[in-house]
Amino acid sequence: MTDITAEAQFDNFFALFEQPVQFEVDQSRLDQQLRLLQKRYHPDNVAKDVADATQAKQQSEQASALINQAYQTLSSPDSRASYLLGLADQGQNLEHSIADLEFLEDAMQMRIDLDEAIENKDRATLQQLHPQITQRLTNQSSRFGIAYQSEDWETAIDATQKLKFLVKLNADVTTGLDEVATTENQDDDDLYV
Repeated sequence: MTDITAEAQFDNFFALFEQPVQFEVDQSRLDQQLRLLQKRYHPDNVAKDVADATQAKQQSEQASALINQAYQTLSSPDSRASYLLGLADQGQNLEHSIADLEFLEDAMQMRIDLDEAIENKDRATLQQLHPQITQRLTNQSSRFGIAYQSEDWETAIDATQKLKFLVKLNADVTTGLDEVATTENQDDDDLYV
């Protein structure tokens, strides 16, 4: 085995993770396949079978990097949508600005509310924003899935751009909730000192 990356389908992330080429993925299957691939391409396992251990280790590290990139891409709805559009040769317009002014107004207001809640460590507002963002993510994911299947590329691109914004908001609200919880736990610990 001289080139370990050639034996797996590293050029198609869906094939690599044994998933159908579609927007919906089986996250538990994705996680399971990640563990299998990491084990299979671990440098210790590959070097045993190859005469040139240095080359095998380098190829194993490259394979591991690609496996991690593929997993991250397929795990997140915005990057998965972008990847699917790229496979369909429709990814060239993803960097254009969002033209939906109603979405932008709503998203910017949520961003302002989120930033203020994080700054003020306002758990109640963060907990109120989280399901709103999650619902919008679900709506845009569904919208993308339908548009992708029907090859409505304009709608799929629009949904992907919105997903990118919403995924970032969701990550920030989750981080904000974690920070508030950590601060509250530290305050609780001070009571017992």
